[in-house]
Amino acid sequence: MGVRTAFIGLGVMGFPMAGHLQRAGHAVTVFNRTRAKADAWVEQYGGQAAATPAAAADGAEIIFTCVGNDDDLRGVVLGADGAFAGMGSGAIFIDHTTASAEVARELAAVAGERGFGFLDAPVSGGQSGAENGQLAVMVGGDGQTFARAEPVMWAYAKAITLIGPAGSGQLTKMVNQICLAGLTQALAEALNFADRAGLDAEKVLGTISKGAAQSWMMDNRAQTMLTDAFDFGFAVDWMRKDLGIAIGEARRNGTALPATALVDQFLSQVQQRGGGRWDYTSLIRLLR
Repeated sequence: MGVRTAFIGLGVMGFPMAGHLQRAGHAVTVFNRTRAKADAWVEQYGGQAAATPAAAADGAEIIFTCVGNDDDLRGVVLGADGAFAGMGSGAIFIDHTTASAEVARELAAVAGERGFGFLDAPVSGGQSGAENGQLAVMVGGDGQTFARAEPVMWAYAKAITLIGPAGSGQLTKMVNQICLAGLTQALAEALNFADRAGLDAEKVLGTISKGAAQSWMMDNRAQTMLTDAFDFGFAVDWMRKDLGIAIGEARRNGTALPATALVDQFLSQVQQRGGGRWDYTSLIRLLR
């Protein structure tokens, strides 16, 4: 049975995620700061568009967001036109933004005071995962709220895990991005080394991808790195935003992130070369 939902933020991730909800039989009302994007979504999927986040959330059982950063999130959630203003008691708010654990805890506390549930639920899988409904969702919040929301999230997910209390989803996404930073830099260095050594990179990859060096990054990004194709995927600007969140959290909890901080510096060099919108695997360009 369909659930009445709202989806706020129709970027490269939110647009297809909201579409999967509508196709799964849920009644979706969307909001996007650029109205033309919301109208395009309605034309493609049906549903309806609202003029404000509050109007989108009005009467919805579950409200989803997927926006840019902490400030964007507060902007569409709080205030007279924010989603919280339109939500009723017992409704659930699910945030798929990659944001800080601090803002997740802040909004969870406000939600609790107002009588509705809150889950911080960043995702991994990138644009292709969103388009194919194959995202991994890492969730922070309470078990009762999660149990009510989980069946609806399966519309666009291949894995959904409740990690712990509010903020835990965002902390897990930080772990994910720390891993990706190191893996991508290692792959860039390895591919560049193979090229400089005069090896046939295709044969090298065909061999080592069957052993301990195999990774999703190798399987899905080595070819595009070899062909210097970076006009797709997850932008350098967004990866730097994510790593900045992780590095900030590490300062608070006393964790050393030397390799992550170094890769973040390398990504800043890519930005300086005009590559802010390139996929972050463009790290290899610094080595060539």
